[in-house]
Amino acid sequence: MNPPSNQLRAIVTGASSGIGKATAIAFAESGIEVALVSRSEAKLQDLALEIEQKTKTKAKAYPIDLAVVGEVASQVSAICSSFGSIDILVNNAGMGYTNTLEQTSLTDWQQVLTLNLTSVFECVRGVLPSMRERGSGTIINVASIAASTAFPEWGAYSVSKAGLVALGKALSVEERSNGIRTVTISPGSVDTPIWDTDTVEADLDRSAMLTAEIVAQSILYTALLPSRAVIESMTVMPSGGAL
Repeated sequence: MNPPSNQLRAIVTGASSGIGKATAIAFAESGIEVALVSRSEAKLQDLALEIEQKTKTKAKAYPIDLAVVGEVASQVSAICSSFGSIDILVNNAGMGYTNTLEQTSLTDWQQVLTLNLTSVFECVRGVLPSMRERGSGTIINVASIAASTAFPEWGAYSVSKAGLVALGKALSVEERSNGIRTVTISPGSVDTPIWDTDTVEADLDRSAMLTAEIVAQSILYTALLPSRAVIESMTVMPSGGAL
């Protein structure tokens, strides 16, 4: 087993915007080197440059389409080899989707489950071998309160996030003996670009939502806990409650 390094390194998925971007910046400001993952190479390159200029912390762009799940585990494993030993994996990438279950097509259903759940499973498979070898690591999955609370027309999304919660629980009991911690963070409504996507139709007061930066600080807090402690689950809500 290799001795642990004092320099922490993290992979953050969905890093080009929203919670992922805010988390990458918060990590870098705390001295954690960040491997940035999303589909948009241009946005990732801009963010990597911004981070390195402002924080002097290493950041590198890794454009990966996580929806192509058959390639994800090997691509994440390659990041572990090229960027350096990964201490923290933040599985944040995902999509929003609104429709009644009756109107949800099989294609849409599978797309939501593929990106929000299966791609996370593959990212985990990509980092586990190196984390196990070192006997340490933290895996943080960004779920949602929709995993435990039903909202009309959010059925497919809710199922994907409930599956993510279950994945985190299973991963925790399997890997804690290997020194690997698993955290599931379930935010309430967060003001991010997800509300502007073609797959989401909702008219909510975004000014009353959490900010991406608030969620990012919660993620950072769980990541920096001493190794002998873990927050296995955290719910972060807007102070005004669910919208």
